[in-house]
Amino acid sequence: MDKSWMHSDRRSKAYEFGVEAFLNFAVENLLTTTHIRCPCVKCVNLKVFGVGIIRDHVYFNGIDQSYKNWPFHGEPWEASTNASRNVEEDDGHSRYSFVSEEIDMDDNDFGDFGSDPYEFANVIGDGDQPVYPGCRKYTKLSALVKLYNLKAKHGMSDVCFTELLILQGDLLPEGNTIPTSMYEAKKTLCALGLSYEKMHACPNDCILYRKEYEDSTNCPTCGISRWKQGKDSILKEGVPAKVVWYFPPIPRFKRMFQSHETAKSLTWHAARKSIDGQMSHPADSPSWKLLDDKWPEFGNEPRNLRLALSSDGFNPHSSLSSRYSCWPVILVTYNLPPWLCMKRKFMMLTLLISGPKQPGNDIDVYLEPLIDDLKSLWVGIRGVYDAHNGEYFTLRAALMWTINDFPACGNLSGCVVKGYKACPICGDDTPSHRLKNGHKICYIGHRKWLPINHPYRRQRAAFNGKPEYGIPPEPLTGEEVLHMVENGDRVCWKKKSIFFDLEYWKYLPVRHALDVMHIEKNVCDSIIGTLLEIPGKNKDGIAARLDLLNMGVKTDLQP
Repeated sequence: MDKSWMHSDRRSKAYEFGVEAFLNFAVENLLTTTHIRCPCVKCVNLKVFGVGIIRDHVYFNGIDQSYKNWPFHGEPWEASTNASRNVEEDDGHSRYSFVSEEIDMDDNDFGDFGSDPYEFANVIGDGDQPVYPGCRKYTKLSALVKLYNLKAKHGMSDVCFTELLILQGDLLPEGNTIPTSMYEAKKTLCALGLSYEKMHACPNDCILYRKEYEDSTNCPTCGISRWKQGKDSILKEGVPAKVVWYFPPIPRFKRMFQSHETAKSLTWHAARKSIDGQMSHPADSPSWKLLDDKWPEFGNEPRNLRLALSSDGFNPHSSLSSRYSCWPVILVTYNLPPWLCMKRKFMMLTLLISGPKQPGNDIDVYLEPLIDDLKSLWVGIRGVYDAHNGEYFTLRAALMWTINDFPACGNLSGCVVKGYKACPICGDDTPSHRLKNGHKICYIGHRKWLPINHPYRRQRAAFNGKPEYGIPPEPLTGEEVLHMVENGDRVCWKKKSIFFDLEYWKYLPVRHALDVMHIEKNVCDSIIGTLLEIPGKNKDGIAARLDLLNMGVKTDLQP
């Protein structure tokens, strides 16, 4: 069938006739007019619509020109004789993208293929095999992924899933390729999943049972057993008391470069030109430029990765269980364009810390395996295949900063974030004041960061009853912070952060950044709650009025 119309102008008659021929072809083969995959550049065969909607999409969005063979619309699957065609697609849209959508992965997540980039073709060979002879809608791989997605979504047990597979095999025609057990299904899907390590941990967050403690049965710090204690106070040997899940990032970075389009996007920052002098990407930041200047061998290779780390705790059971905390640790890759680096499929989960209590300041214990991998990435990982340039290179990476809310920032950086010395910039000179009636500590020296001639500096009644003539303090450098925590000067520091084990960390001008979303939300909640007098959110209470009276500010508001 002639497909040259796919490259024609969408306003031309050739394109119009081609679209109608394509739709007629799809209807004749699929025998339906309401459930057809849409091949436009936005849907890329992931969504199903009727003929009329597909016609509109193809006219307004254009057809995906990488969709050269039409297996979803009635054409036979092409034989997978060209391995390189399976490794990379012309425009980055894999014909197995519907599989990625089902299990929330991108085309970089198909297992660790070692040093041979063409191993990809063998891993997804089941994607070319129809689920039964003559089936054009599903392959063995896509059918199995959909079934496994239902298992995970609805909490199906392994025994139930095995029986479902047996029933599916009996219902389908003879010669079907549906596996007959959970074990066979896992063998097929293992290449799609990401490898991970389950590490045993001390319930008191003292150590991870790895390296020299791998065979220990008791914590060398607190002496508590490694094994879980049952309700009858009997230890269950072999059942760990606490487990942390670690997802190594190095194999996943390798996969990113095995995709032609993703490998090209990872050097986007080197090709862009900032001409307006504004910061529009982390490549414009002082931290990025410092890495380029201080380690030119690192900066001269645009494929070297710049990373950020983010972590926060949440209760996965909502209000059903208040005694459970889950802390994911996520890596973000800044080499990508701004419209990609914050996409979910490029935000890399590396650690999952769960338990009845938060790790708090002991989170460094759980970060040890990740820091070890970051050290290896700084030295360099040899033999990484770049599908865009068709060559092998040595991959290096650097962690630029962490992004957290203020309490989590204190846990990661080791800085005090509560009490009278809670400002990481002011340190010992933090201007704090404890409210007599509100029983909270307030920080009232924020006007010193305003320009020296700003009118707010001279206003008394609107603030704390005093003018402000102070100058803002200079933030401590990483080397100064490291010197303070190593020499015991820890008035404002609780610990030496594990990030200082990274060779370059102490030289970075910005090591920890605050998440703007949390700050904006909390400030907005307080303002809106006070203006609208929302119960539980209103800050204008009797205690606040009495504290204003004690401070001699806005005495006309006394209760």
